[in-house]
Amino acid sequence: MSRKSSILDLKSNPLAGVVAALVLIFIISCFLSKYFLTAFNMMIVARELAFIALITIGQSMLMVLGELDLSLGMISGLCGVIGGVLMVDQGWSPALAFLVCLVFGTLFGCINGVLVTQLKLPSLVLTIGMAGVYGGSNLVLTKGIAITGLPPEISILGRGQLLFLPVPFLILLPVLAAAAFVMFKTPFGRYMYAIGNNAVTAIMLGVKVDRVRIVVFAVAGLLASLAGMLMVARLGTAQPSIGESWVLPPIAAAVIGGVATTGGVGGPIGAVLGAVIIGIIENIIVLFGISPYWQSVVSGGVVVLAISFDSVSRRYFGRVG
Repeated sequence: MSRKSSILDLKSNPLAGVVAALVLIFIISCFLSKYFLTAFNMMIVARELAFIALITIGQSMLMVLGELDLSLGMISGLCGVIGGVLMVDQGWSPALAFLVCLVFGTLFGCINGVLVTQLKLPSLVLTIGMAGVYGGSNLVLTKGIAITGLPPEISILGRGQLLFLPVPFLILLPVLAAAAFVMFKTPFGRYMYAIGNNAVTAIMLGVKVDRVRIVVFAVAGLLASLAGMLMVARLGTAQPSIGESWVLPPIAAAVIGGVATTGGVGGPIGAVLGAVIIGIIENIIVLFGISPYWQSVVSGGVVVLAISFDSVSRRYFGRVG
């Protein structure tokens, strides 16, 4: 009886499946390439994970609400460019420019939230349009040309390391811990799950649904701007293309990590584990010398498979339950 109970507990653990998949993919990757498990390659994987994982945390919080923001990548790029302009053209200190860009990212996310709640438009549709606005603003500022000549001291945020771990990864860890704490241990987190499960019922219970949505959109914008600025620090230039590839992978990572596309289920920890899986797959592609353009194919395929599996499994468990 005890053994059966432990098996049922394992099956009911929302992270069990993604952890098992991660372990399996990690083991397979070790056999596929002798370079995979080297310290240098693990450093690369951890560093690259940090950028996409920050976007994934924000996207997963929105998905718990039953929302999506397809403009987060463009917010990252625009905030990175703004930071470059402030540091190079205006002579601002890196610390002040970094802080102001975080404020801009929060503001852009807040604008998305206000438009979604006040215009009563589907977030998927509205944020596609806002992605064009932010991406277009990026090109207006840069004319499509990278901003160079950034202060060298900012590079430590993107290229530095501490205790053999990259600084972006070390920044990711407290962000993930804070997001998990808010979602799992605070009334605000409970409001998020209530809205994702049934917004009408949440309203009847007195939850300020629109306010919660706006706050979460703002947080997602904040995390997107953080990822953008860290990437600027890593590259040493404010590239207008930053964030263009950060649209599908965060959604795929969240779904792989157990976040329901319909809202009300999942959390940031599973979503980040999903991002690790995608990161390992993309790293193996690079180690095999396959064209990096195939990463987009892989990301798109993973999105389709993840969402399909999510839909089928929920229908199956719905019938069983």
